[in-house]
Amino acid sequence: MAKTTQPAAKTAAKTSANATPVKFIFDKSNYTWFIISIAVVAFGFVLMSGTTDIYSTTKIVIAPIVVLGGFGIGFYAILKKKPEAE
Repeated sequence: MAKTTQPAAKTAAKTSANATPVKFIFDKSNYTWFIISIAVVAFGFVLMSGTTDIYSTTKIVIAPIVVLGGFGIGFYAILKKKPEAE
Protein backbone atom coordinates (compact mmCIF):
# COMPACT_ATOMS: atom_id res chain seq x y z
CA MET A 1 0.00 0.00 0.00
CA ALA A 2 1.27 3.41 -0.94
CA LYS A 3 1.35 6.02 1.79
CA THR A 4 0.37 9.53 0.73
CA THR A 5 2.26 12.44 2.21
CA GLN A 6 1.74 16.15 1.92
CA PRO A 7 4.08 18.08 -0.31
CA ALA A 8 6.85 19.99 1.45
CA ALA A 9 5.46 23.34 0.27
CA LYS A 10 2.18 22.84 2.11
CA THR A 11 3.86 21.89 5.38
CA ALA A 12 6.23 24.83 5.11
CA ALA A 13 3.32 27.17 4.47
CA LYS A 14 1.54 25.85 7.56
CA THR A 15 4.52 26.37 9.83
CA SER A 16 5.27 29.87 8.53
CA ALA A 17 1.63 30.93 8.79
CA ASN A 18 1.49 29.87 12.45
CA ALA A 19 4.80 31.47 13.35
CA THR A 20 4.61 34.48 15.65
CA PRO A 21 6.38 37.67 14.55
CA VAL A 22 9.78 38.35 16.05
CA LYS A 23 9.72 40.86 18.91
CA PHE A 24 12.91 42.87 19.25
CA ILE A 25 14.08 44.17 22.60
CA PHE A 26 15.02 47.60 21.27
CA ASP A 27 13.02 49.97 19.11
CA LYS A 28 14.34 52.19 16.33
CA SER A 29 14.49 55.13 18.74
CA ASN A 30 16.76 53.14 21.08
CA TYR A 31 19.26 52.61 18.29
CA THR A 32 19.03 56.29 17.32
CA TRP A 33 19.82 57.38 20.89
CA PHE A 34 22.66 54.85 21.06
CA ILE A 35 24.22 56.21 17.86
CA ILE A 36 23.90 59.74 19.26
CA SER A 37 25.64 58.63 22.45
CA ILE A 38 28.51 57.10 20.48
CA ALA A 39 28.91 60.37 18.56
CA VAL A 40 28.92 62.43 21.79
CA VAL A 41 31.53 60.17 23.41
CA ALA A 42 33.69 60.33 20.28
CA PHE A 43 33.36 64.14 20.27
CA GLY A 44 34.45 64.19 23.92
CA PHE A 45 37.56 62.19 23.10
CA VAL A 46 38.35 64.55 20.23
CA LEU A 47 38.05 67.46 22.67
CA MET A 48 40.32 65.59 25.08
CA SER A 49 43.02 65.18 22.44
CA GLY A 50 42.79 68.91 21.69
CA THR A 51 45.84 71.13 21.43
CA THR A 52 49.33 70.81 22.86
CA ASP A 53 48.41 72.59 26.10
CA ILE A 54 47.81 69.73 28.54
CA TYR A 55 46.38 71.97 31.27
CA SER A 56 43.67 73.60 29.16
CA THR A 57 40.15 73.83 30.58
CA THR A 58 38.80 72.03 27.55
CA LYS A 59 40.93 68.93 28.18
CA ILE A 60 40.55 68.81 31.95
CA VAL A 61 36.95 69.92 32.54
CA ILE A 62 34.78 70.13 29.44
CA ALA A 63 35.86 66.97 27.60
CA PRO A 64 35.30 64.60 30.55
CA ILE A 65 31.85 66.13 31.16
CA VAL A 66 30.98 65.59 27.47
CA VAL A 67 32.17 61.97 27.63
CA LEU A 68 30.18 61.28 30.80
CA GLY A 69 27.15 62.91 29.19
CA GLY A 70 27.57 60.57 26.22
CA PHE A 71 27.69 57.58 28.56
CA GLY A 72 24.54 58.89 30.25
CA ILE A 73 22.78 59.08 26.89
CA GLY A 74 23.91 55.50 26.23
CA PHE A 75 22.38 54.31 29.52
CA TYR A 76 19.18 56.13 28.60
CA ALA A 77 19.17 54.42 25.20
CA ILE A 78 19.49 51.01 26.82
CA LEU A 79 16.90 51.57 29.55
CA LYS A 80 14.30 53.37 27.39
CA LYS A 81 11.19 51.23 26.94
CA LYS A 82 9.31 50.80 23.69
CA PRO A 83 6.00 52.63 23.48
CA GLU A 84 3.16 50.18 24.05
CA ALA A 85 0.98 49.61 20.99
CA GLU A 86 -2.72 49.86 21.67
